[in-house]
Amino acid sequence: MQNSTMTPNELEGNSERHFPEGATRKEIYEAKRANTKTTVELVRDDEPDAYYFRSLEQKGLKLNEPQLKATRHLEGPALVLAGAGSGKTRVLSSRAGYLLSIHSVNPKQILLLTFTKKAADEMKERIGLLPGLSPKNVREITTGTYHSIFLKLLKGRGDSRNILSNEKRKHIYLKNIMREMNVKDDYEPESLLAILSHYKNNMISVEGLPSQTQVETEVKDILTRYEKIKHQEGYMDFDDILLDAYHLLKQDQHVCDMLQKRYSFVLCDEWQDTNPVQYELIKMIAAPQNNLFVVGDDDQTIYEFNGADSSIILNFNKQYPNTKTYKLDINYRSTTKIVGLANKVISFNKQRYEKTLQASKENESSPYFLRPKDPNEEAEEIVQNIVNEVKEGNRAYRDFAILYRANSNSRAIFDQFVLQGIPFVTYGDTNTFYEQSIVKPVIDHLRLAQDTKNMDAVYGMLPTLYLNREKTSDFIWNKESRQPKENLLSHALDLQYLKEFQKKQIQERIQLLERIKKMKPLEAVREIRSFYDKYLEANEKKNLTMHKEMVKDTLSEIESSASRYKTIDDFLAFVDEIIEKNKDMVALRKNPEADVVKVMTIHKSKGLEFPVVYLIGASENVLPHRSALDANERKDMVIDSKKKITAAIEGERRLAYVAITRAEEELYISSPCTFREKQVPISRFIMDVFSPEQRNIKYAKKDKKNKNRDQTSGEKVSVLVWACTSDDCIAWKRIETYKDTLVKSIDCPLCGGTMVQGNREVEK
Repeated sequence: MQNSTMTPNELEGNSERHFPEGATRKEIYEAKRANTKTTVELVRDDEPDAYYFRSLEQKGLKLNEPQLKATRHLEGPALVLAGAGSGKTRVLSSRAGYLLSIHSVNPKQILLLTFTKKAADEMKERIGLLPGLSPKNVREITTGTYHSIFLKLLKGRGDSRNILSNEKRKHIYLKNIMREMNVKDDYEPESLLAILSHYKNNMISVEGLPSQTQVETEVKDILTRYEKIKHQEGYMDFDDILLDAYHLLKQDQHVCDMLQKRYSFVLCDEWQDTNPVQYELIKMIAAPQNNLFVVGDDDQTIYEFNGADSSIILNFNKQYPNTKTYKLDINYRSTTKIVGLANKVISFNKQRYEKTLQASKENESSPYFLRPKDPNEEAEEIVQNIVNEVKEGNRAYRDFAILYRANSNSRAIFDQFVLQGIPFVTYGDTNTFYEQSIVKPVIDHLRLAQDTKNMDAVYGMLPTLYLNREKTSDFIWNKESRQPKENLLSHALDLQYLKEFQKKQIQERIQLLERIKKMKPLEAVREIRSFYDKYLEANEKKNLTMHKEMVKDTLSEIESSASRYKTIDDFLAFVDEIIEKNKDMVALRKNPEADVVKVMTIHKSKGLEFPVVYLIGASENVLPHRSALDANERKDMVIDSKKKITAAIEGERRLAYVAITRAEEELYISSPCTFREKQVPISRFIMDVFSPEQRNIKYAKKDKKNKNRDQTSGEKVSVLVWACTSDDCIAWKRIETYKDTLVKSIDCPLCGGTMVQGNREVEK
């Protein structure tokens, strides 16, 4: 294994570090240097619209050739494929200004939709800076998020409901409903709300939820009651806004006609993130003229878990056959070598528009590949590299960003930042790893083992005994106030409704807590997991939207963290320190100028850029995540169980692409040798680039029916097989029946290419 602890200068001098361990193709991929011509050279002074572009240039806005072509688009549908860092916001604002200045379009006829208020505000600001436009012109353009625009529509039609945006209030409603149904603690409110959101985004009201199993029936009942309470109290949520607007336009042709006549030009940002209900709304408003100008990047479709449907951008040309497509293929963010690697990584996806980014920036720095022993060593080395760079005055903390696939991957890096006193902020959930709903019960058991009077810990672990948290904690508290006991949990044995097996379970848990008191933290956590893993696995209601491998990742991280401490008290002291430091970190978020390292999931990094990026956990089972590798086997109420593994892998590869393209100057990709104490290869997304001849070999799943095929005779026979015809795919599978031979070709399950019949020698 290569030693990862090197300064950037040492790394630069070690050419091997520019290739992942085991690379057979040692070639540094470099993007083509972009043509730097802009409107200064591209637009002649005698052209009718020259004055507009001369005015833009005076404001410092010089458009390149693809940006110019997209800006000049007038009528009919347009798809602008805006690669990472290619200036999509500039095109959207310039095109809006072009419609007003050159074609004298009434600003009231323009609808410009974004996904966030920040993006909407930025768009208004940019349009306001364009030449020849009055503040009145800018105000008259309808610019906003989907939710803000359609909320105004509903309010204009007399809808007086308030927005239920307080997540805590939503959780209270759901918990009260579950208490009434006697299913308290069975379901996580977050999971229930995610399920409801998924269906609404697909234009399915609560009445349309499935109810074939007991779990589905209970979920439907809970959410039906939740919707009824919202209605009674005069509330709607953000998903209701879009769904109700959709039904309004579908059912009231007058309203639909009114919007179609008002908005002659519709512009949409981040089209790859569009969900079905948003798409249907836009289709209705843009018709029949279909002057629909959408900007997005299919290679950055990473919010499918949030409802985004990649087929919407991929099939745009089919929905609108006369679409004009513009490719913004010049990256202004990253260096040629970073862009080159990104191009190569994403090129292995099949379901995408063909495009290759060029780069405008050039420097000598190439991406670096690290191969630490495990996530703990990975965190130690990265933090040390950052500290060295800051001490030497080469960088400030704010220059660095650390990106990862899932929150569980961040535990080690968070711990190191706290231990080293490095200022950092994270984005997303404000809770620490140790406060997550899956982790906290384990920590609560440790706390209760050390302090049997800890009521908060009792409250946190009661659900693992299948006891109602509210009723049981009240009972224990009242009993303790009248008749104190050494161990609070022992009061639960006096509950009148307990069955014998429940009493036995409580007694065993009290004994376990006594037993682990003197154990080392790692041993204690493993002892707790002896029952806790089974509890989580059996309680499918708890994890309706969370893949079981995500749960295992998280639990393994607890062990990894605990293993560094000799006593439970020391470990808990560290956990408490993390929680306290996290409060400081949350406060730092409010200061955009704070000198801190940014730490976030790849999903959260979308749209951002950083001078130096560390992509951690670039190993198999992490990126791509095991949940994607098992996509065909997954069954829950949100993800379609028929989702093919190929699509899931392509989604993971898009995550890798997004992470790589966040880096402006330096990129480090780290692939730990072990994950959950097992050896793991470097991510296929990296090795596909540097060892393409090994593609699809080492990642093939073992045949479950033939687990003992290692012991073979060595003799070979020729058999009829399906063989993939794609150049970069060596997949094959045996033809089992005569009926199969009657088919000329089939789709390859690995790459989506074509498989044809052939012969192959295999061992008997």
